[in-house]
Amino acid sequence: MFERFYPDKYVESAYVIDYEGMYKKGYRGIIFDIDNTLVPHGAPADKRSIALFKRLKAIGYECLLLSNNKEPRVKMFNDAVHVRYIYKAGKPGVKNYERAMDMMGTDDVNTFFVGDQLFTDVWGARNAGLYSFLVKPINPKEEIQIVLKRYLEKIVLHFYKKKLEKEGGKDD
Repeated sequence: MFERFYPDKYVESAYVIDYEGMYKKGYRGIIFDIDNTLVPHGAPADKRSIALFKRLKAIGYECLLLSNNKEPRVKMFNDAVHVRYIYKAGKPGVKNYERAMDMMGTDDVNTFFVGDQLFTDVWGARNAGLYSFLVKPINPKEEIQIVLKRYLEKIVLHFYKKKLEKEGGKDD
């Protein structure tokens, strides 16, 4: 029932993903959410996120920020990391996931997504045919509409974790 919301992999942080390993598997593009995925909600890029994008570019990735926020917020973050971006993306709608891949010159086979929300980020990525990483939110302080969604996410994650236990802990 909840499977359509399950990520391919659930990890502690965007900063612990084995990007080199994913590159060796053939991935060439990464679509990122920003708020609570890379930095706390509304925060500018920090040293850690700047270093991450520098590392990803050195590996050979094309990267794109996909955010439901307005352009000033997305541009503020992007001014420090210098990648492509799409603002007011309408996640979980598929259109801008597809547009992101077009902009990067990648496709659903060699692109993956990293985000912190099941009902926007992961669901949209799955509908676009992308491998998805769900990361734990960086900061528990969030807007009220996100706080309410988090309660529902806990239910879905409960069943996701039970499925993993049943399968012996394999989540990809």
